[in-house]
Amino acid sequence: MGVRDLDDYPWDAVAPYAARAKQHPGGVVDLSIGSPVDPTPDVVAAALTRATDAHAYPQTIGTPALREEIVAWYARRRGVAGLTVDQVLPTVGSKELVALLPLLLDLGPGDVVVHPRAAYPTYEVGAKLVGATPLAADDPAQWPEGTKLIWINSPGNPDGRVLGVGELRAAAARARELGAVLASDECYAELGWNVASVPSILDPHVTGGDVSGLLSVYSLSKQSNLAGYRAAFLAGDAALVARLLTARKHLGLMLPAPVQAAMTAALADDAHVAAQRARYAERRAALLPAVQAAGFRIDHSEGGLYLWATEGRDAWESMGRLADLGILAGPGHFYGAHFPQHVRFSLTATDERIAAAAARLTASA
Repeated sequence: MGVRDLDDYPWDAVAPYAARAKQHPGGVVDLSIGSPVDPTPDVVAAALTRATDAHAYPQTIGTPALREEIVAWYARRRGVAGLTVDQVLPTVGSKELVALLPLLLDLGPGDVVVHPRAAYPTYEVGAKLVGATPLAADDPAQWPEGTKLIWINSPGNPDGRVLGVGELRAAAARARELGAVLASDECYAELGWNVASVPSILDPHVTGGDVSGLLSVYSLSKQSNLAGYRAAFLAGDAALVARLLTARKHLGLMLPAPVQAAMTAALADDAHVAAQRARYAERRAALLPAVQAAGFRIDHSEGGLYLWATEGRDAWESMGRLADLGILAGPGHFYGAHFPQHVRFSLTATDERIAAAAARLTASA
């Protein structure tokens, strides 16, 4: 398999529902894609502006300042002390890394890439690109021999599921039994809701101080509204990081120098993250009861930017009902074969649009 074997881009199938929703007299409320709508923080934009004289090639490994800030951020925000700059690496957004990690790890036919049952498609796409076999399985006991890469996602997209320390520890133990790399996609970690904490795969309570075979992946798109900057990074096993660095140097996968400067500023400033979290908390508080009032059951959704909901019928039927209310959601069919009756509501809309959706949903009950 390879690029020619990839399915059509799934969001094209939503176009008819989008057109239907746009006919609503109050306008469409697009809750389908998790693209930030709030401004990039001033502290970040200012850092980018100061770094626009970027005449030299940037470093794939990242500037010393950026790497030091990533290390400090893990210690301060994720409870992961003791990392060194040799254990971190910036990436051109996290989706690029998810798609390319099987290639960078030299996987191919006969290798298995495990990913969550409810998952955005890029985990599977990355496996297919190299001819590996994707497998949707949440239970470590179901991860088979021949598995070379395991993706976990907490808080999850689309389901907002948060994995606790015990679940992460079990995943790491099984990965080591298999000799597989365990990569944890943690890009919504600052957005835990009704949970005490969102632990990292690198948390010492998980690892006992041994991060071999483990990678944590993080993006600033959500916490800092930097989706357009393509600003992300990974951390973990120093040997794995060195291996990925070498491959990325050969492929020219380097983050633009102004973006590295912007990332450094974003990671050092917690105030804008708290402000953005508060915005999403208010939107969630407005939308969640309205979705329930409209007859949907919300599953998981303990963290992240989404409400994972079902009204007990095929997602496309729910999409049609929502479109008639002028609301666009994401159908569960896009997130694997296991949740055909779920839809995903995103919190990434303005306060006014979230309020409009909530009013329409409540009135439809």
